[in-house]
Amino acid sequence: MAEKLKIIPLGGLDEIGKNITVLEYGKDMIVVDCGVGFPDEDMYGVDLVIPDFSYLVQNSKKLRGMFITHGHEDHIGSIPYAMRQLSCPIHGTAMTNGLIKLKLEEHRLADKVKLVTHKPGDVVKAGCFSVEFIHVNHSIADAVAFAIKTPVGTVVMTGDFKIDPTASDGMIDLARFGQLGNEGVLALLADSTNVERAGYTPSESVVAGSLDRQFKNCDQRIIVTTFASNMHRLRAVLETAQRHGRKVAVTGRSMENMIKVAQELGYLKVKPGTLVDLNAIKSLPKNKVVIVSTGSQGENMSALFRMAFNTHKQVEITSGDRIIISASAIPGNEKAISRIINELYRKGADVVYEKSEGLHVSGHACQEELKIIHGLVKPRFFLPVHGEQRMLQIHSKLAQSMGMQPRNIHIGELGTVFEFTTKSCKVNGAVTAGKVFVDGIGVGDVGSVVLRDRKHLAEDGMIVVCLNLSSEDGSIITGPDIITRGFIYVKESEELMEELRTVALEAIERCQRKRVRDWSAIKSAIKNDISGYLYKTTKRNPMILPVIMEV
Repeated sequence: MAEKLKIIPLGGLDEIGKNITVLEYGKDMIVVDCGVGFPDEDMYGVDLVIPDFSYLVQNSKKLRGMFITHGHEDHIGSIPYAMRQLSCPIHGTAMTNGLIKLKLEEHRLADKVKLVTHKPGDVVKAGCFSVEFIHVNHSIADAVAFAIKTPVGTVVMTGDFKIDPTASDGMIDLARFGQLGNEGVLALLADSTNVERAGYTPSESVVAGSLDRQFKNCDQRIIVTTFASNMHRLRAVLETAQRHGRKVAVTGRSMENMIKVAQELGYLKVKPGTLVDLNAIKSLPKNKVVIVSTGSQGENMSALFRMAFNTHKQVEITSGDRIIISASAIPGNEKAISRIINELYRKGADVVYEKSEGLHVSGHACQEELKIIHGLVKPRFFLPVHGEQRMLQIHSKLAQSMGMQPRNIHIGELGTVFEFTTKSCKVNGAVTAGKVFVDGIGVGDVGSVVLRDRKHLAEDGMIVVCLNLSSEDGSIITGPDIITRGFIYVKESEELMEELRTVALEAIERCQRKRVRDWSAIKSAIKNDISGYLYKTTKRNPMILPVIMEV
């Protein structure tokens, strides 16, 4: 039997973020991107969500390399966790590798991982695969798509992209996409993030004009917050500040790291004296200062959050400050952002944000741009990626509107194995895939059971029933004592607490009459009786933890 090309998405389907895709043929395997996802509201205490690397670990001997499209967290964030278990070179552009290197240094892995830097147009051989880097436009510098030549045909993976004719780093290489389409493309895997939006994504140059209008005639201090990774936006802020004779100070670790890497690599050219230390702004007139800050998504530990709630050590929001939020809300972050905006208004600040002033444009292609890529590439098969289910389905319909047959479009799930020959594509089973939770330094030790308990505690609180029993005859020596957390305020509910002691005591005495000496059976009786009583009297269902000590 001839070998078949396998394409296996381990992340980035039915979700935003956590992008990672495996291509496998015979004894060779490569990985494209390795990103993180961010926890949902019901993932209590979880810091990050990373892909399940089980399949890669099981097949690590086949792994010939990891290829990264660009430096956003949802494409590079899981690399340190993967490289603890895997060994292969990582291929990326200069900006992308600069950001990956920072991550590896944080995790003390920089000496163990080989980073190989490439430019658009470069072709890399990795086993039986040949990977070509193609320049695209996105909201971060040095973003690329990949044309991957395999033994059964060429696979084009767009990564995150848009079409920006006036981009500061040059327009997307549409000519190369067209050449590939003429040569013949087996499969297209394309970004679906903005497929719900009609028309075209505006150019980043639109934002530069909006920023200039906000700076013009403003005689107050200006604070700009945006995505730290949006290099084009940071460049626009710095250039606008320079034009208006303002000094720029930076606050927020991720923002500081991004500017440091961009300057080192020559992506950000700043006139001497423009960037100043944050402590130096106190000695400058307010109309000569710009502060660039993290916190565009309302993160609790971000610089803007700390400024808004008076916990920032160096910057205090004062009446008249102009706060420019140059970012759109990631779904799920709207409440956190609104909370910060409200607090800033409360302090008398002039807050300008995307809804009212057009200070943000997306880095992802809208429908007409996606049609252009489909029309140029002309793939035999299409797999929509990078999106939630509705986005994948809408992208499928868009491809059909371009004349593609529904049978040649495949929407997968995490772990789905798509097998390709030169003329066919079919699903052949699935591999282990899903979400692994990172909590502090723990990776994978928080699972569904732990999250269920955390959810229970968060919604209903807990009751602990403590008692000491005699080791000789099982009689009660002390207790039962009732301790509650997150259920009721004890000082105002002494009558209920006394009733709970009575219920617990009756459960214990019932067990004693039946000569039950098994502690787990006694605990179960206490738990069931208190749970039933509480639900009947309060319609609440707290977690109940009986604790029995033998004396």
